[in-house]
Amino acid sequence: MDSVFMFFCALLVMLMIPALALFYGGMVQSKNVLSTTMHSYTSLAIVSFQWIMIGYSIAFGPDIMGLFGNFDWAGLKGVGYAANPDYSETIPHSLFMMFQLMFAALTPAIMSGAFAERMKFSSFMLFILLWTTLVYDPIAHWVWGVGGWLRELGALDFAGGTVVHIASGVSGLVVALVLGKRKLKGEARPYQLPLTIFGAGLLWFGWYGFNVGSALTLNGVAINALVTTTVATAMASLGWMICEWVVNKRPTAVGAANGIVAGLVAITPSCGFVSPIASVAIGLLSGMICYYAVSHLKTALKYDDTLDAFGLHGFGGVWGAIATGLFASTSVNDAGADGLFAGGGFHLLWTQCIAVGATIAFAGIATFIIIKLVNVVLPIRVEEEHEEKGLDESLHGEKVYI
Repeated sequence: MDSVFMFFCALLVMLMIPALALFYGGMVQSKNVLSTTMHSYTSLAIVSFQWIMIGYSIAFGPDIMGLFGNFDWAGLKGVGYAANPDYSETIPHSLFMMFQLMFAALTPAIMSGAFAERMKFSSFMLFILLWTTLVYDPIAHWVWGVGGWLRELGALDFAGGTVVHIASGVSGLVVALVLGKRKLKGEARPYQLPLTIFGAGLLWFGWYGFNVGSALTLNGVAINALVTTTVATAMASLGWMICEWVVNKRPTAVGAANGIVAGLVAITPSCGFVSPIASVAIGLLSGMICYYAVSHLKTALKYDDTLDAFGLHGFGGVWGAIATGLFASTSVNDAGADGLFAGGGFHLLWTQCIAVGATIAFAGIATFIIIKLVNVVLPIRVEEEHEEKGLDESLHGEKVYI
């Protein structure tokens, strides 16, 4: 039963990759739609190979000093049908590996939204290979791997608030800053916003595999994650629309879609640790916080986060991790801890802040070094004439419309 459940959840998470391609592809200029969707699918292709060869072993293999796993499971040696009780006693080890593969592949795809429309594809491929190996895999071990230092510290991240969203959001911003702003002539008109709206809906659907599946069994915690994910996402979309109503006198469809993503991101680390009532507050505030980051902070600081990967995933992930320290309760999940509002004092909140700070610092510094090294080997920024012509035609020899 658990194996069937986890097989389905792994497929749901995989569905999030084409969903993200639609979400991002609908918002870029028509001349960059195909290149943008290529980022998502290429992330799945590259990370699938990397994960099987060394990535899974670095992230979940036998611990080395709390920092990363050794290479005992490289090439999936010893990762077969038999369960590994360190992670699950009821599903095959190889199925757990595949479920985690989808997380690893989705993360760089999310990050690509920050620097869409201006990065060379060859450089992107090399960057993703290095980033997954040197940034994602170690952070995943810190938080989820047996012996990982943040796991031992007591940090809670049910389905990837720090590992996936903070890491991708911060890293995406670093790459965007190194690349510099797009050279836009006039307003950048989105290609097809209905694709974005449809992509947001598919992301919401696939996210149930992400969050509910992280229980690794269909039990009360999994059902709680189903409920809290739904409630927080709905409230975040409403929160974003309320902000637009107040500020701009009208809600937008794109705003509602962005609110959906903001809520999904924010509830991810806590969905298996907080009550449905807590998820109302987490979701509503995430919509408002991410709205401010996207509509005000980006303009004030003048950075070019093309598709708001940092605004949604960076800010949403940070709020979600901190909210876990506020609202987590052992009455929901006795494998967790009590947060501030459940009578646990400041211990969990402080631990969550350490996890947030460590993830931001490591992801930011490591990403800066990696992208600079890639630029030495392969120029990372497309030529100005290629950017003006569009990356679809100049990098891939294709057009959306013939």
